[in-house]
Amino acid sequence: MGRLTARRPVVRIGPGVRASRPDALAVEEPLELRVGGRALAVTMRTPGHDVELAHGFLLTEGVIGSPADVRDARYCDSRDDSGMHTYNVLDVGLAPGIEPPVVGVERNFYTTSSCGVCGKASLDAVRLKTRFPPADDPVRVPAEVLAALPDALRAQQRVFDRTGGLHAAGLFTASGEPVVVREDVGRHNAVDKVLGRVLLDGGIPARGSVLMVSGRASFELVQKAVMAGVPLLGAVSAPSSLAVELADDAGMTLVGFIRGDSMNVYTRPERVA
Repeated sequence: MGRLTARRPVVRIGPGVRASRPDALAVEEPLELRVGGRALAVTMRTPGHDVELAHGFLLTEGVIGSPADVRDARYCDSRDDSGMHTYNVLDVGLAPGIEPPVVGVERNFYTTSSCGVCGKASLDAVRLKTRFPPADDPVRVPAEVLAALPDALRAQQRVFDRTGGLHAAGLFTASGEPVVVREDVGRHNAVDKVLGRVLLDGGIPARGSVLMVSGRASFELVQKAVMAGVPLLGAVSAPSSLAVELADDAGMTLVGFIRGDSMNVYTRPERVA
């Protein structure tokens, strides 16, 4: 498995200071995802939890809905110039009767670590229909629980502590207990890893839960939450207009700017107690 961090020399410059020293960087490497031997997407990610990432990706693209929908997932024989295995190509075999992704799901070029929908063959394929609609989820989350989630998420960002270069996502209970937290250079990859782990543990649909992200709430992150049946998405920063529109359409509660004891509730405020 690839490294999570890499060491590089830097020149540190400050008031009256100029010194050379090593610095820790978050590793970013490509992962080619194949389904049944057919290339589906290439995403730039932090190595690790790749099987979770693949399950989360296929869940949020509407391809699978349970762990039983996947027969196996195995690394292909991909090697670097020195002959070392890179673990950068993962092939997922679907269970009998599970339809492979349609052409509209395929990425025509690689997705960067900052944007997961870039390269969609058709914009119509972006707004997917969930099999786990969250609109009727009766969960209510106290505002003080939401206010504490950014710190709870930050407390589990171990690689961020060393590099300062990773996003994080975490699924929490309505009382604020962490279920699973993942880090990645890509915010959408971090969410896929979280939802993939929850899927593998039999927790989809993720009713009664809160998905917390360390940055902004983009359209794609809202879509991923909706596809997994998450009733409430919280973000440290702002949502986009399309993210709010999708959350409203799906009946999901979207909360942004969770900082200190204040926050903005953009949709379905009745879930915030």
